[in-house]
Amino acid sequence: MYNFELVKPATLQDAVTALKDEDAQALGGGQTLLPTMKARLAQMDKLVALSGVEEIKGVCIDDDGRVCIGGGTTHAQVARECAESYPALASLAGRIGDPAVRARGTIGGSLANNDPSACYPAGVLASNATVVTNAREIAADDYFQGMFTTALDEGEIVTEVKFPVPEVACYEKFIQPASRFPLVAAFVAKFSDGVRVAITGASSDGVFRWTEAEEALSRNFSADAIAGLATPDAGSMISDLHGDGAYRAHLVKVMTARAVKHAA
Repeated sequence: MYNFELVKPATLQDAVTALKDEDAQALGGGQTLLPTMKARLAQMDKLVALSGVEEIKGVCIDDDGRVCIGGGTTHAQVARECAESYPALASLAGRIGDPAVRARGTIGGSLANNDPSACYPAGVLASNATVVTNAREIAADDYFQGMFTTALDEGEIVTEVKFPVPEVACYEKFIQPASRFPLVAAFVAKFSDGVRVAITGASSDGVFRWTEAEEALSRNFSADAIAGLATPDAGSMISDLHGDGAYRAHLVKVMTARAVKHAA
């Protein structure tokens, strides 16, 4: 690991100020960034640790009934505190990585990194959540912009995520045993005005909405509605030693059907 300066602000404003310095990088739980730096795949002159900023931690319900989660909230806390208010999201958080990762990793760090196989992007996109930063609010459909790419500007911090709670929802993932990341996972959320389906782990462009499934499930919310759909284009899927594009495309249908079945 290269040498770097570590700054530990106590307030959001101090963190924003520190990130204005050239080559400064925000540090959430460090579950992705620190291993990358340790392997010398990235070099940062300054890390701004957000773990001491209490104002971006915690879970609450707002006046519109949305579950609001601070960007600095750990996966373990989300799993505990959303168990009644949003069980599907709590289930997602409770199966991220292992206990050590869940104790340190944060929802804001996961969303800022936007790994193509991360769990939270599927929950955010399927829930039609709003990502709040220190500067603005960003709709989920506008936030995710490709593999490791988001709408965040330099120095912008995810301070909160607001989740509308669907009538029913479920997250199902096919786990890659070594990493605990999903090889393919589907988050299905049924709202009064329709169904949203988000897929992670499959596409080379990162998390995406499977619109054909959304249309079919909005007409008939059952696993049978998925069976009649064409398999997504294998050419757009990730191919690696764990599975080729055709295999991942097949899993998209399988995991979506499972999510619908268990949600219903």
